Amino acid sequence: MKPLLLVVAALAVAAPAWGQTAPTPAPAAAPAPPLSYGAPIGLEAAQALVDRAVEAGRARGFRLAVAVVEPSGELVAFGRMDDVQYGSIAVAQAKARSSARFRASSASAEERLAAGRMALLAIDGIVPVAGGVPIVVDGRVVGAIGVSGASSAQDDEVARAAIAAVFGG
Repeated sequence: MKPLLLVVAALAVAAPAWGQTAPTPAPAAAPAPPLSYGAPIGLEAAQALVDRAVEAGRARGFRLAVAVVEPSGELVAFGRMDDVQYGSIAVAQAKARSSARFRASSASAEERLAAGRMALLAIDGIVPVAGGVPIVVDGRVVGAIGVSGASSAQDDEVARAAIAAVFGG
């Protein structure tokens, strides 16, 4: 009888907690609005980006293809190092196009896919592989750079290094 009384007493003490609801979580912060597009990158700046990316790739011992596109995703400048795999030519352009058209790095798409956002695979033109980086000048996307030929993380590193060398930051 004593064990039964202990169980009833424990239930009586816990009963008020059963009726309580969990507190409502605070609303998530609103996402920042997407960056606006600016005037398309010019040939001189685009070629400087290609040159800096090739230099960065050479210094690291990579063989790369580098594409720079305007905000629409159309090619402005392109370069490939000797003996880069031919598949990297199209991949560099696709990374740049994806990054420009969606105003986000291709690495961010890769991260969302890795987190289970499989719907990305159904969207035409998204390349969820790091190495495509938007080119932002005065808070506006003026184009994007895509790099391919090394690992995706190394491609991304080279793309960001080229942007930093040409535009600072």
